[in-house]
Amino acid sequence: MATVEMDQELAKKLFFEGGTLIILAVPEGTEFGIDYNCWQVGPKFKGVKMIPPGIHFLHCSAVNDRGGQVTGPRTGCFFHIRPKEILVKRWDKREEEIIHVEVSEEELDRIRDSLRELDSWLGPYPYETLKRWVSLTNLVTDPLVQRLQPESGKISAFSEVEPELIVPHTKDRAEQNLLPYDTLCKSYEEGLARLPKMKIKPGTEIRFSKIPIRKYPEGASPAEITKCNMDFSYALDSVIDQRYPANPKDILGELQFSFVCFLIGSVYDAFEHWKDLLRLLCHAEEAVRKRTDLYTALITVLYHQLNQIPADFFVDIVSKDNFLTTTLQEFFSYTCGPDVDKTLQKRVEKFKDHLTKKFKWDFDMEPDDCAPVMVEMPDGVVLD
Repeated sequence: MATVEMDQELAKKLFFEGGTLIILAVPEGTEFGIDYNCWQVGPKFKGVKMIPPGIHFLHCSAVNDRGGQVTGPRTGCFFHIRPKEILVKRWDKREEEIIHVEVSEEELDRIRDSLRELDSWLGPYPYETLKRWVSLTNLVTDPLVQRLQPESGKISAFSEVEPELIVPHTKDRAEQNLLPYDTLCKSYEEGLARLPKMKIKPGTEIRFSKIPIRKYPEGASPAEITKCNMDFSYALDSVIDQRYPANPKDILGELQFSFVCFLIGSVYDAFEHWKDLLRLLCHAEEAVRKRTDLYTALITVLYHQLNQIPADFFVDIVSKDNFLTTTLQEFFSYTCGPDVDKTLQKRVEKFKDHLTKKFKWDFDMEPDDCAPVMVEMPDGVVLD
């Protein structure tokens, strides 16, 4: 009985202190989710109540009208909700997605006064998954979301593209030395060549940090070039100084942001960025020695991320070309030096033991490729 009373008190508190997300006109059968949770919308659905204050990820997929068996690409967005805040969104029938609605203060007050009547139409936020969600996003802040999220406010599983050059008429195509659309192709290759070149639609791309291709400073000596291509600390410092000078840990928030976009939002480009960012962090020997707090936090971030993915996932994707094991092996080797913080070393050892037991990875084995590293050289530089 005591537990029931406690649950009732907690539910009452959450009802009044949690945020509320009102979503209007979502078609029945639509796949709708918030954070780690996903459901099929029923006929009475009008939103989610008792949402914990903080960062969340809303996502949805349209379904086939003739039975709901075929779902469309997933779209979503991060949003921040404050205690007792009410956010209003609605279903856009034309775009088949959920969009934000600007609501006046008077309308919000009216909704707030009618929350008890709306209660049976609102699904409660599933608190049993909150701890897992927070472990994946504890470094993702609202300012960081505003910096990374597309200008359109929508994160799509597939990039929105448009033609680089619009030439709909025969005359326009002739001026570009292109064949008319009704001309038969002589080969498959010719058909591909006649397809319009596409580009990502402006404002729809996630605004991730640019990982520098050139890892060394301008005017570097051959010795400096070799060092910077083996130790990415200069490149890492460049990204942090440019994007996150006030709080270097925001780069780990970006790592979490990209991971959620891939894991929950189904954005494969986000997975590629996660790999690039992780490679940059783990191949920075000097940074490991200097940025103890950053790398201590990185271990925690990776621990929770890798715990949320099934072990067989790595067989198909992450372990392709042995990316994750070799990247972490490099990182672990840097933490063995005498100049590395002892507390960090202990955390690394515990993390390495955890991964070895969970995934059966051997980090003490020699890498498959121990050939000399080819480094990029500027024009005109010759090494004897």
